[in-house]
Amino acid sequence: MALLTTRRPAAPRPANRRLAANARRTAGRSVTHILLLAGGLIWLFPFLWTLGSSFKSADGFFSQGLNPIPKHVLVSNYSSAWKEASFEKYFVNTVLVAGGAVLLTLAATSMAGYVLARTDFPGRKAVIGLISVTLFLPHGYTIIPIFDIVRGLHLLNTLWAVIIVQSSSSLVFATFLFMGYFSTMDREIEDAARVDGASFHQTFWRVMLPLSGPMLATVGLFTCITAWNSFFIPLVFTLSKPELHTLPVGMYSFLGQNSTDWTFLCAGSVISLLPIVVIFLLLQRYFVNGLAGAVKG
Repeated sequence: MALLTTRRPAAPRPANRRLAANARRTAGRSVTHILLLAGGLIWLFPFLWTLGSSFKSADGFFSQGLNPIPKHVLVSNYSSAWKEASFEKYFVNTVLVAGGAVLLTLAATSMAGYVLARTDFPGRKAVIGLISVTLFLPHGYTIIPIFDIVRGLHLLNTLWAVIIVQSSSSLVFATFLFMGYFSTMDREIEDAARVDGASFHQTFWRVMLPLSGPMLATVGLFTCITAWNSFFIPLVFTLSKPELHTLPVGMYSFLGQNSTDWTFLCAGSVISLLPIVVIFLLLQRYFVNGLAGAVKG
């Protein structure tokens, strides 16, 4: 009697398994990329719509709805917004406020962060704890005493008031960033500077500060974005002097009681956003390096 034998199916070869695994990974990455691309387009759509609407006519703005592509391109919206709505003046004020806030913040927070990171003075932990508490104070509760201080210094309705108050709003966070970054640097750098006869201040200004370029760019970018887009502080401290308004506050010149010129408003929004986007693209590499160093510390 003949014996009946059953043959087992051949096991898949290792090469075939690898190809199948690679195909699954490729398909998964493709789906992920498609979803991220769709999410990015949804996130960018308001900006793209604003950019397209800034070139539309007043009739095209309402007739085209959410279509971001204008039928007839009107570049004159930008020239009208720049001249007729005083955006030229608002732009200069914003540059002065943002630049002044960046310089003041970098000078104060870099020195404070270096001292907190590199010196062990009595009460250091208490000072750090006290500074940390101020992070949780709402700005709405502090604006009245700050307003009284600025008025007592006779700086009300000046750009100096906006610069000082704006820079103070990010001092604590920036100080902790510098403290974390300086904590990661080797002590031998300071020891070598002291051997060469450098004092504590000379070590900071000539050695440690130049080495903290990524953190300077990070804090400067943070401060510049915050100051550039700030609305509440410039409004409060330049309320009675419209000629000192910054771009976010000056946008209100397009909002009338009975009607609003939406195309000019879109053109003004693009003028306000474009410089800060360019600055971020130029400094994004230093921004990432600075954050990585601060988190590591």
